[in-house]
Amino acid sequence: MNEEKPNVPEVFLTPYDPQQHEDKLYELWEKSGYFNPDQCVENGIADPEAEPFSIVLPPPNVTGTLHMGHAAMLAIEDILVRYHRMKGKRTLWIPGTDSAALATQSKVEGIMYKEEKKRRDEIGREELLKRIDIFTEESKATIISQTKKMGSSMDWSRYAFTLDETRYKAVMEAFVRMYNQGLIYRGARIVNWDPAMQTTVSDDEVEYVEQADPFYYFKYGPFTIGTVRPETKFGDKYVVMHPDDKRYAEYKHGQQIEVEWINGPITATIIKDEAADPEMGTGVMTITPAHSLVDFEIAERHNLDRERVIDERGLLLDIAGEFAGQHIKKARAAIIAKMTEKGLVEKIDDKYVHNIATNSRGGGTIEPQIKEQWFIDVNKEFAMGPSEVPGVKEGDTVTLKQLMIKSVENAGITIFPERFERVYYNWINNLHDWCISRQIWYGHRIPAWFNNGEIKVQTDSPGAGWTQDPDTLDTWFSSGLWTMSTLGWPEQTEDFKTYHPTSVIETGYDILFFWVARMILMTTYFTGQVPFKNVYLHGLVRDDKGRKMSKSLGNIIDPLDMIGKYGADATRLSLIVGAAPGNDMPLNEDKIRGYKKFANKVWNVSRFVITNISDADWAQTPKFSDRDEEILSELRATVAEVSNDIEKFSLYLAADKAYHYIWHNLADQVLEESKPIINGDDSEAKLARQFVLKECLVTSLKLLHPFMPFITETIWQELPKAIKDQDILMVAKWPES
Repeated sequence: MNEEKPNVPEVFLTPYDPQQHEDKLYELWEKSGYFNPDQCVENGIADPEAEPFSIVLPPPNVTGTLHMGHAAMLAIEDILVRYHRMKGKRTLWIPGTDSAALATQSKVEGIMYKEEKKRRDEIGREELLKRIDIFTEESKATIISQTKKMGSSMDWSRYAFTLDETRYKAVMEAFVRMYNQGLIYRGARIVNWDPAMQTTVSDDEVEYVEQADPFYYFKYGPFTIGTVRPETKFGDKYVVMHPDDKRYAEYKHGQQIEVEWINGPITATIIKDEAADPEMGTGVMTITPAHSLVDFEIAERHNLDRERVIDERGLLLDIAGEFAGQHIKKARAAIIAKMTEKGLVEKIDDKYVHNIATNSRGGGTIEPQIKEQWFIDVNKEFAMGPSEVPGVKEGDTVTLKQLMIKSVENAGITIFPERFERVYYNWINNLHDWCISRQIWYGHRIPAWFNNGEIKVQTDSPGAGWTQDPDTLDTWFSSGLWTMSTLGWPEQTEDFKTYHPTSVIETGYDILFFWVARMILMTTYFTGQVPFKNVYLHGLVRDDKGRKMSKSLGNIIDPLDMIGKYGADATRLSLIVGAAPGNDMPLNEDKIRGYKKFANKVWNVSRFVITNISDADWAQTPKFSDRDEEILSELRATVAEVSNDIEKFSLYLAADKAYHYIWHNLADQVLEESKPIINGDDSEAKLARQFVLKECLVTSLKLLHPFMPFITETIWQELPKAIKDQDILMVAKWPES
C-alpha cells in the first residue's frame, strides 16, 4: 500500500488523529438536524409510512460522571439508532437524566456537612432544595457533554429530566389515578429503614455486604434459640416451630409457657408456623415482628403483637429497661454480659459469616421498622381498561403482577438474552407490595393532604387547613413512567401515538428489576400497552481479571481518558466486540489501543482507494471479471450477515464481522491484488476494479458507521460527490445485501 498516486487528499497526508475530527463532526451532525426524525422525514431521508424505531436513554444519575458501564450502554444504543436511521426509518432516541433523589440529596448533604458542618434540619427544606438544584444543573451539563463525546446521536430537542414540568405532571397524574382505583394505599408495614439518612429504602436498593460477627445461642425456657443480634430480643415473647416438627409435638399452638428472659420472667406463646425451618439450628426461633420482614409476616398471619424495640435513630426503647436510650451497637456487649450472668448464654460462635443489609445509596446499615408508608398493591384485582397486552383484553380482572407476567409470557416483550426471562418471572412471583414513599425532601412530593385525620389525594392543595405530606416518591416510581412520560403522556401527543411502545430498552442486567419490571408494571396499567417490544440487557464491564471496577481496587478505566488517548471509535468498539448480551466483559487498555490500530487500518485503506479511484469515469459501464464478481459477492454476503446480526441484537457478532471483512478481506486480499490491476495497462480491467474498490469502500464505511461513526464520517466527507448518496454518512442509505 505504498504505491499511491501523488494526488492524495490533504487530510490523508497525516495519520488519523481523533482529536482533530470528533468534536467538529458532532457539531456537523447536530447542525444537520438529522438527530430529529421530523427533520429526516421532511428531507425525504426517513419514510413516514415505515414502522418507526424508538428508544429512550436509561437516564444517568445527576450525581455522577460517565463510567464504562454508561459508555457501553451509549455505544450499544447508538449502534442500533444509527443502523435504523440508515435503514430509512423514523428513528428517535430520547436523551434524559435522572434526579436520583435519594443519592442526590445524600451527596449534597454530605458536601454541606463537610464544608459547613450543617445538617438539613438546620437550613430547612427550601434552602436545601435550592442547593440541590444548583448541584443538579451543574451535573446535568457535565453528563450531557460527556454523552456527546461518545458520539451519541440523540434528539436533544426532546431532552427530558425526571423532575421537569412534563415529567412532574405525569407522576402526579399516575399517583392520583392509582390511588383512586385502590392500587395505592397508606398503611403500617415493615420497611427497610436507614437510620443514617432517616428514610425508607426500596428492596432493590438494599445492598448486602458480607460480615463476620459472633453468633449467640441462648436458653429460652426449655428451648435453645440462636441469633446474631441479641439487642433486638427484648420483645421476643413468641417462640415459633414448624407444625410438623416431631421434636416439639408436645407443644400446642397458642400454648403459653413461663421463661426467664433478659429483664426478668415473661410469658411466651407457642406459635406453629411453616416459616420455621426444622433444619436450621434447633428448629425453634423467637421473633421480633417490628424489626424483621419474615417475623412481621408471621405476626400478620397469627395476629400477634408487634412491639418496637429500636427507634428510627437506632436507639433502644423503654422495653429494653436499663438499656433504653443506648445505641444498639454499643449496647450489645452489656446485654451479653447480663445474659451470661443470668445463665442464659449457652455458647457463642465467634466466626459466623453473614450478610448485612445496607443502603446502596449511602452505605448506612438497614434497620427494618414498621412505618406508616405509601404502597402499591401488586396483588389487588382491578378491571383492565383498553388493552394491547397479549392475552389480556379490556374488562378482564387482573392484578399488576399478572400484567407483568403476561407482558413477557405472551411474547409482547422479548428479553435478550432469553435466560433472563426465568429470572424475571422468579422475581415477579416473589414480589411484595412496593413501598413508594421516602422521607427525604428532594423528589416528587406526594400529592396527599392531611387535615385532622382526613386524607385527600389530589394534585393541588384542597385549601386552608390542609397540610401536604412531607414525603417524596421513590425515584423508581417516576422512572417507571419513563417511556411514556418522555413521549408526552398523559397527553396523547403525536410523539406518543407514533413512537410508543418503544422498539427496545437497553440497560444493564443489574437493573432488570429496579427499572425494567417497574416500567412494565406502570405502562401496561396506564396505557394497556407494553412499554417496549424488546429488552436488551448488557453485562457489567470488568477489569481484565474479571473484577468489578472500583476506586478501592484502583482498576477503573475512565472512558473519557480512553477517548482522549485513542478516540471514541476505538473506545466504542472495545466495548462491543466480545460483549454478548447479558455477559460481563473484561476490558483493559490494550484492547482499546488495539482498536485504535484498526482505525488506522481503515484510514489507510480509505486513503489507498480514494487516491486510486480519483481518475475513474463513473459514467461508463464497467465489464467485471469473474474475480470482480466474486469480490462483490463476498461484500454482499458480509452486508447480509452484519445486517442480520444487528436485527437479532447480536451486535458483538456484527462488529466482529465488519472488522474482519475490512482488515482481512478488503485490506489483506482485495487491495493487494488490486495494485497491479490499477497500475497496469488494461484500462478496461482497471475501470472495473475501480468500480469494485469504490463499492467496497462505500459499503464498508456504511457497515462500520454505526460502530465507528467518527472515522467513517471523516472519510465520507472526502469521497467524490458522484459516489455518495448523501452528503452526510449518518443518513446515507444502508447497503442492500
